[in-house]
Amino acid sequence: MNILETLGNLLEQTAFFSLTWGNYLMIVVACVFLYLAIAKGFEPLLLTPIAFGMLLVNIYPPIMEEGGVLWYFFKLDEWAILPCLIFMGVGAQTDFGPLIANPKSFLLGAAAQFGIYAAYIGAMLLGFNGKESAAIAIIGGADGPTSIFLANKLGQQQILGPIAVAAYSYMSLVPIIQPPIMKALTTEKERKIKMEQLRPVSKLEKILFPVIVTIVVCMILPSTAPLVGMLMLGNLFKESGVVRQLTETASNAMMYIVVILLGTSVGATTSAEAFLNVATIKIVVLGLVAFAFGTAVGVLFGKIMSKLSGGKINPLIGSAGVSAVPMAARVSQKVGAEADPTNFLLMHAMGPNVAGVIGTAVAAGTFMAVYGVR
Repeated sequence: MNILETLGNLLEQTAFFSLTWGNYLMIVVACVFLYLAIAKGFEPLLLTPIAFGMLLVNIYPPIMEEGGVLWYFFKLDEWAILPCLIFMGVGAQTDFGPLIANPKSFLLGAAAQFGIYAAYIGAMLLGFNGKESAAIAIIGGADGPTSIFLANKLGQQQILGPIAVAAYSYMSLVPIIQPPIMKALTTEKERKIKMEQLRPVSKLEKILFPVIVTIVVCMILPSTAPLVGMLMLGNLFKESGVVRQLTETASNAMMYIVVILLGTSVGATTSAEAFLNVATIKIVVLGLVAFAFGTAVGVLFGKIMSKLSGGKINPLIGSAGVSAVPMAARVSQKVGAEADPTNFLLMHAMGPNVAGVIGTAVAAGTFMAVYGVR
């Protein structure tokens, strides 16, 4: 009898009888994401930890409850520590030269932010309040760190999980979402446009750029200082040439550690109980609409600039105006190369891509200013 009781107790401790159909559904979704990351190579650095966090929390929900290991990870998200460190790492990895060489790229980066404001209006119409709508809308920038940062600043922790997962998922799925929109809005002739080589950018320009951007943007919108400041600090490390150790740490070891912590904790917010509800579905759909709209407006504005320049600008680079660095720029290159294998758009697309990062941070700062958050 004791043996039977022992076996019965062991059986009760397994997850098979405690999980709901929702948990099993989320486990399947996690496995699909892992397949896309590992087999298809869709941004595995992001999608692998997110998917595994999703897997863990739906097998063992206490891992995300107070005292659970991923709960501590997520606290670093709530305190905005990880998003700011991610921005520092992105700055240390990114060459702002293409944006400096072609300042018109700022316009394409700004155009792609229209998806954010479209989603804001859509969220209001669907019944979300102002702060909730602003937190949801920023997903359209395809910028996970900014989405987490703004949701916390606006006090929207109750929807932080769906927002973070939607933002990071769309960042990871850029190679799937963007190409159909880009091809639908451009002709083959436009996709074949070859752009002139960018002018060389001096070392002095690259050093001054992060300093000037920090002063200008943070003076106008001081609430953007944590994000824009860390982005520009990381870039200054890179371009100054005098702190090689800091550059290597920020762009490699620190960046990868932060991605692990942030990715798994974001994925762990997707327990079936928290994720499978009407509000979450609305958030995920709104985020997708915002991202698609931002991509479309960027491409359409690229078409306008192409006309005004006499066909010297390839409209595809407008899609890189969203903040997914450097994934969106790579997609512009890929779609352009499909039309003409000798077409190289990557460096041209990096201009709008970097501008999009700054633009999304500015959009977040604008929302914080509107709602009186510092």
